[in-house]
Amino acid sequence: MWHLSRNGVWLAGIVVVAGVLLAFLMFGIEQPTPPVGQAADEPNIEAKPLRKDKRTVTDEQRSELLQRAQVWRRPDAPISRAKFEGRNLGQLSCKFKIDDLGGTTPKFDCTLDDGDEIRIKYGNGPEAPAETAATRLLRTLGFGADDVAMVSRVRCFGCPKEPFSTMKSVEITRAEALFEHIVDYNNHEDFEWVAVERKMNARPVQTKGLEGWAFFELDRVRREKGGAPRAHIDGLRMMAVLLAHWDNKAENQRLVCLSRDWPEDAPCPEPFLLLQDVGATFGPTKMDLDAWQSVSIWEDRTACTVSMRDLPFDGATFGRATITEAGRQFIGGLLTQLSDDQLTELFTSARFGERRGLFATTTPVADWVRVFTQKVRAITDGPACPQP
Repeated sequence: MWHLSRNGVWLAGIVVVAGVLLAFLMFGIEQPTPPVGQAADEPNIEAKPLRKDKRTVTDEQRSELLQRAQVWRRPDAPISRAKFEGRNLGQLSCKFKIDDLGGTTPKFDCTLDDGDEIRIKYGNGPEAPAETAATRLLRTLGFGADDVAMVSRVRCFGCPKEPFSTMKSVEITRAEALFEHIVDYNNHEDFEWVAVERKMNARPVQTKGLEGWAFFELDRVRREKGGAPRAHIDGLRMMAVLLAHWDNKAENQRLVCLSRDWPEDAPCPEPFLLLQDVGATFGPTKMDLDAWQSVSIWEDRTACTVSMRDLPFDGATFGRATITEAGRQFIGGLLTQLSDDQLTELFTSARFGERRGLFATTTPVADWVRVFTQKVRAITDGPACPQP
């Protein structure tokens, strides 16, 4: 009895401490606010994504989907006419969503008035601008990525003053039930210049023990089974190298089904492979121009091999790969459609030229454009790749 009583007191103490901590982190003075979900110049984000309908398959079914998966779709708009500015000056409001949050980048989940969920990344870290530029570039070229845009202000109803650290405290103390009673959706917090992320409009596919896909699994895609042609696979590999996407563990990529109609007793008609988390890019240590410039596109230009073994974690799941001439021509043909003006819009809209933090230095957008162009020339210039 004494042992049980002591445990009860200990648990009660944790709850009390959690309550005090949460109250300290929570809310400021209540202010008059517009209705939840009301937004001015709200960014153009896909409506009603299918991602809420996650599907779990067997290992055998997943293997079959990988064989038939595509990695590229023809862009809706011509690449040479793509616009990268105009979506970043909007403001929106949302309702705080209690959720577990991984990683170290300050973030929180939020629900719009129509019920759609978004993720907000805030603070002065480099991940938000890097992910914004990387995802918008990938999507413009026809590769799969989530929709990320910089927004000048997000008004979050029910948000603590520090939502990320608050939710970490909730997770550690397992105080979700207590926290639900503390949240006051009549109050709000404003966050300036944040990255707003909404998942690609596609149904996630996973097994009981595995989410995402590893880069070495691209070798399992089979054109004869209906999968992506080798040129598209090589194009995706080269995009990962260009971005220095070294943090490519399986959970940072996603296997999805693009089909809105997918009967439970049938295979997905349109399996697709996309890049899910590309915040650790343009570095390799997230948005570092000098480091990014020093990362070579090719491991061996004569043999047309690429690798990330010189990047952090030896490139994670990205091993040495040989690029075909068709793949080099394919990705080169996409990238060379982008003009310097478009690249300037890309990096400016992602706020690459803005100071991030009191002691941070700024790098002119023109320098990012220059290095990007150099990397594209490293792909397109030179002799043809050897035939396999």
